[in-house]
Amino acid sequence: MTDTNEGGAPVKVMVVDDHPMWRDAVARDLSESGFEVVATAGDGDQAVRRAKATAPDVLVLDLNLPGKPGVQVCKEVVAGNPAIRVLVLSASGEHADVLEAVKSGATGYLLKSASTEELQDAVRRTAAGDPVFTPGLAGLVLGEYRRLASEPAPAPDEDRSRAPRLTERETEVLRLVAKGLSYKQIAERLVISHRTVQNHVQNTLGKLQLHNRVELVRYAIERGLDDA
Repeated sequence: MTDTNEGGAPVKVMVVDDHPMWRDAVARDLSESGFEVVATAGDGDQAVRRAKATAPDVLVLDLNLPGKPGVQVCKEVVAGNPAIRVLVLSASGEHADVLEAVKSGATGYLLKSASTEELQDAVRRTAAGDPVFTPGLAGLVLGEYRRLASEPAPAPDEDRSRAPRLTERETEVLRLVAKGLSYKQIAERLVISHRTVQNHVQNTLGKLQLHNRVELVRYAIERGLDDA
């Protein structure tokens, strides 16, 4: 069975880890389960170069890398191509590492203690745009969003102060994103297609000049949309 994206093409994956045996094993497991492994990398600089060259759908990324740390790789890759989704696969369950990864643009965070099946499912869901976290970490991340949202916002400049106009449906989708619903759940709730939900999210990101779902959730929580 081949794992495909909504266009029918195989989900393209890149694996980044500085341990060759682990990196090769993860790449092999994903390849055998139907994903298209387009590249691997063993250090941070190599990871950024190869991600730019191959444009994977999902970057499976370790945080502890030589040359350039994983969080910096994540920032640069997402900034260079926001369509690439990053799933951190790390031995560390430290809260600080999780939060730093998410703030850098990671879509999800999975511990290396996860089973092969859990990793495959996480890659599949990450490719679909859903946030994926090892059990216990999702609540931590949402709590951090709320803490950040409660801090005084910096004084907006004139351009930023002009709130962009979202359509009623875009606002509705944004509210459900802030509540933590997956794109699939939002599609079912609003009786629209998964692709339509993704289009609304992309349009909203463009209007708000945000880069990823993490920033989008924070924007929504700051405006109280998660309680609406």
